[in-house]
Amino acid sequence: MNSTKQFSKMFSAQVKMMFREKQVWFWNIFFPIILMVLFMVIFGGGSPDSFKATIAVVDSQPNANSSMLLEQLRQIPVFEFKEEQPITKEAGNTLIEKQDIDALIILPESDSSTTMQLVVNKANEQGATTQAIAGILDQFIQQTNWTVAKATPTFSLTRQSISQGSEDLNYADFLLTGMIGLTLAQGGLFGMVSLVEMRRKGLMKRLRMTPAKMGLYGLAGVIVKLLLGVFQIIILTLIGVFGFGANLHINVLSLVIAFFAGALVFNAMGYLFSSFSKSIEAYMGISNITSMLMMFLSGVFIPLEIMPNWLQPIAQILPLTYFVEGMRDGLIYNSGIVSTSFWIGIGIMVTWGVVSFLIGSQVYKSKSAVEAA
Repeated sequence: MNSTKQFSKMFSAQVKMMFREKQVWFWNIFFPIILMVLFMVIFGGGSPDSFKATIAVVDSQPNANSSMLLEQLRQIPVFEFKEEQPITKEAGNTLIEKQDIDALIILPESDSSTTMQLVVNKANEQGATTQAIAGILDQFIQQTNWTVAKATPTFSLTRQSISQGSEDLNYADFLLTGMIGLTLAQGGLFGMVSLVEMRRKGLMKRLRMTPAKMGLYGLAGVIVKLLLGVFQIIILTLIGVFGFGANLHINVLSLVIAFFAGALVFNAMGYLFSSFSKSIEAYMGISNITSMLMMFLSGVFIPLEIMPNWLQPIAQILPLTYFVEGMRDGLIYNSGIVSTSFWIGIGIMVTWGVVSFLIGSQVYKSKSAVEAA
């Protein structure tokens, strides 16, 4: 049998083996969709312009100051009043304890008092909503002081947001591309479970005793996984665009390069894990630990710049960091392959892939020698 015919039969067999397993359908198709939709809903819902905070106000002894402040608070569009009229401090504390409101604002109790008090739930003290409310109130008080003093501020601040890519990019785009990168990486890390099962049942040893070329068998498996990866990108992208309004600005060349580099490196890592795993449980455990660590350290959900300083060097050596950035470059940033950072990332991924494959190959060879003996 010539190599072409042998390869076509191996390719067909790999496809049948992959889709015959129900776990493949779940972990490679349904689970990524569920995971992406879940994270898009949790982390990608809404923009800064849609921020709202539910508050209540205590005005225990109405006076000129409290009336003025209350009227101005009602003009802040991001504040939604739980009760239209001021409530008692006891009722407000109860709402805070039950987390029915984001903040309680206590107005000055007399004309001579100039202090407002902000009350929040201790569990949310460092939360983004609490920090936003505190910032809004600080600005509110500064403007009120200028108004009372009848003074005009000398300096002012304007804000502009720019992006590495097009101006219509938002967090949903960032999260979508991160989830696509994570999904493809997981496909490679978990995709070699069949090798573990074949070795456990002695099928690998029997296959080596046949005229079949092991190189063609491996090539067929890699191509099947690459095709599955293309299918995953299409499905997840369609969901992101039509389900969550994501914006794409595709650079085909950088997307293809990043996709192939990432797919090969994570398949090589899965190959390495399979080489020293004696059972499916051991293989899945190693892959899960690796996937979870990289998931939260590789900029999938948040930019690396806002991570703690001591974690950033770790993130900068992980292959998923550069795979995610490469996918973002190809899908939304559209900066092309002229970027030096793009090729540095590709180089780091290739290094991971080559080292993983070489170590895995050596482990398989040593085990084959032991089995033969």
